[in-house]
Amino acid sequence: MTVYYRDDTVRVTSSWVQAYGLTYPLSDLSYVWHRRTRRDLRVGGRIAGRWALVTLLAAPVAVGALWLLTDWGSKVGLALVGLALVVGLVFTLTPLSEFPLMALERSYDRGSAVHEIWVQCDGADVLLLRTDDALRFGQIYRALQRALEQTE
Repeated sequence: MTVYYRDDTVRVTSSWVQAYGLTYPLSDLSYVWHRRTRRDLRVGGRIAGRWALVTLLAAPVAVGALWLLTDWGSKVGLALVGLALVVGLVFTLTPLSEFPLMALERSYDRGSAVHEIWVQCDGADVLLLRTDDALRFGQIYRALQRALEQTE
């Protein structure tokens, strides 16, 4: 038996697929399809987090540009530019910048939609998997395709 995909909740092998404790023999599956659904609260939070990270990383540049475009007086403007430079240097020249940048990259890797894998098993439509992780969805769907190709 070949294992095409395995994690904590889903397993795809050459003879069956198991999701959330339920097992479906590949010979009983007559049709497999996927669907993107509307965003849920968790995906909306991820998008809001992206905006917050981008704002955090771009704030020093925005403050500097604002100071250059307005006439705030020398002491206030100089203090804001100094603060922006310090924050900018802390986030760009230290390893601290790695954490928000990695979080931003992971949020894009996971995607901004909810994906579902449906199967037709013994004539009934069954929701096999629902996830907002685009990478995981792609791995599971491709593993299921490979397993079904081997059974034909």
